[in-house]
Amino acid sequence: MSDLQFQELPKLHTTYANVIKSLLPSADNKATSLPSGVYTVQKLAIDQSNLREYRKICGFVDDGRVPATYFAVLSQTLQMNMMARHDFPFAMLGLVHIANSVVQHRVIFDTETVSMSVRLDNLQPHDKGQQFDFITTVSVADELVWQGVSTYLSRQKKNKQRTAGDTKQPVAAKMQPVAGGVAQEIVIDEDIGRRYAFVSGDFNLIHLHPLSARAFGFPRAIAHGMWTKARSLATISRQYTLPAAFRVDVSFKLPVFLPSTVELISDEPCQLGIEFAMYAKNSDKTHLLGTIAFL
Repeated sequence: MSDLQFQELPKLHTTYANVIKSLLPSADNKATSLPSGVYTVQKLAIDQSNLREYRKICGFVDDGRVPATYFAVLSQTLQMNMMARHDFPFAMLGLVHIANSVVQHRVIFDTETVSMSVRLDNLQPHDKGQQFDFITTVSVADELVWQGVSTYLSRQKKNKQRTAGDTKQPVAAKMQPVAGGVAQEIVIDEDIGRRYAFVSGDFNLIHLHPLSARAFGFPRAIAHGMWTKARSLATISRQYTLPAAFRVDVSFKLPVFLPSTVELISDEPCQLGIEFAMYAKNSDKTHLLGTIAFL
């Protein structure tokens, strides 16, 4: 995969045929390396209409600032184009978004023009297959203002040989509401997957409708992981004023079936940051675990 530079974010329909082809199952082969190309948009102006809808769907305040999770959404178009290339080693079908990290180095205003680059890295074994990262950087002139890492799992047949990920991790106890923390029920509508798809460009069929989700083994459609992260961050940032620079790490656990009511719980902010989690209502079933670290 060679480096590519775009004048603007590519439209999905320009690679639609390759995207459909990449959705088809492929041989269950282990990847030995990842393509080394970098995809870049040199001058990216924020689409105000799209950002306005994103804020509305995720619950962010319209304050002239770019939400810390928004560039992860914009980078998905570049990621889709990279995954549609013939030398990308995995089929899109079966890829699972298991973790996401974003770092905001300073406040970014929605009137700023940025450059965005995406690359692949960190191919590693996983007990259910192989995992890898999409790494995104956003700059204003020569200043690095934002970084993001999206970790995906390619599910494959288990190898008889054990890997480092085979050891079962202990299950964390459910967080309990505390004074000074967030404890809020969030009602998630059945159509949030479709609404978020039109904003994000992620039209994975598991998010859109119960019928299409059942074709992939889910009883109902499930919410986008990045929507649950954004909704969590928006809720917390409405209660607390976050610093100009911070990092948000989440791991995605059980899917959120639509519609649902979930519980968002956080601890009280301290000097280092905030821990938070999203659970099924009146249950210890965990959908998301996260931390906000103040930088």
